[in-house]
Amino acid sequence: MASGFYRWEGEVLHLFVRVQPKASRDEFAEVQEDRLRVRITAPPVDGKANDHLIKFVAKACGIAKSQVAIKQGETGRNKHLCITNPLTLPAGISK
Repeated sequence: MASGFYRWEGEVLHLFVRVQPKASRDEFAEVQEDRLRVRITAPPVDGKANDHLIKFVAKACGIAKSQVAIKQGETGRNKHLCITNPLTLPAGISK
């Protein structure tokens, strides 16, 4: 089953997100325009938001940071994440 904001390729979850930096807390929010909105507290400075996003997603999925990669969108708000073997899934995502 595929949804607009994610797809599976074997054990790899491809997640399409729109990041909202400098939020009041870290959380997965609603889906808008085929992207999952992710709020993070880090500012979009010197890669801090990307590092924080990877940490947050890895923790939410119960995996190591090394299993989360930003495939596209390193410098923009819209990102394509590759998550290898997630143990837990954010709400709204199924295998």
